[in-house]
Amino acid sequence: MKDAMAKAQILMEALPFIKEHFGKTVVVKYGGNAMVKPELKESVASDIVLMKYVGMNPVIIHGGGPEITDFMKKAGKEVRFVDGLRVTDAETMDIVKMVLVGKINKEIVSLINRHGELAVGVSGDDGGLIHARKMKSDVDLGFVGEVDKINPKIIYDLIVEDFVPVIASVGAGSEGQSFNINADLVAGEMAASLKADKIIFLTDVAGIYEDFEDKDSLISELTLENCERIIDDKRVASGMLPKVKGCVSALEGGVTRAHILDGRIKHALLLEVFTKEGVGTMITKS
Repeated sequence: MKDAMAKAQILMEALPFIKEHFGKTVVVKYGGNAMVKPELKESVASDIVLMKYVGMNPVIIHGGGPEITDFMKKAGKEVRFVDGLRVTDAETMDIVKMVLVGKINKEIVSLINRHGELAVGVSGDDGGLIHARKMKSDVDLGFVGEVDKINPKIIYDLIVEDFVPVIASVGAGSEGQSFNINADLVAGEMAASLKADKIIFLTDVAGIYEDFEDKDSLISELTLENCERIIDDKRVASGMLPKVKGCVSALEGGVTRAHILDGRIKHALLLEVFTKEGVGTMITKS
């Protein structure tokens, strides 16, 4: 009986958060070890299913950097990054689409759909969802793009039909050319376009640090202004930079809160959404 009462108490503690988030759209950027380790993949999928069944509208954006890198190495391709962005020639673009759209997207959909007919996978170049342009850079990044505009109709339609959209982070240019777009940046733009209540980034670190070498300097909460200052002061490591920029674009686009969580923690999504403590770093407008 004590165990049953303890479980009931946990459910009651979650009730205010369920009420708060009911009917709200939450964009989840899914990446890092949470996409690689089987137990973490199962954990994230079940968290998303629970979010859906308690009345939230989760929208999943995913990349697939480690698997793309593995495929490139197997193909004898050089792997290069500039400021956290993968240099992408035509052959690499083919690998990106094969891995993101043909493999990872379908795996995520399958994991979620073990719990019911819930998820539908789409690519950013489906239905004109993500219109892309070549990213401007001092270094030629090849077919690396940035979001020009988003047509959220296909995502709204899926939400209305009670599906969980799972979006691969590629987009199409005006000439039909596919572009590799950093998933963190796509997530920020998508959250703003959907007028999401919040955006959550699952990554491989606990959050944003005052000093990355000092693990006791984790920042639990900061404002948009301070977040922009951290970027300007170059205090964000290259791999974290697109995530922080994604938070900024989401908040500037009207999203209420942005979170960066350690995806290595099982059920990190549930801890953030349904408990008082939360985990990681939360960024707010003010």
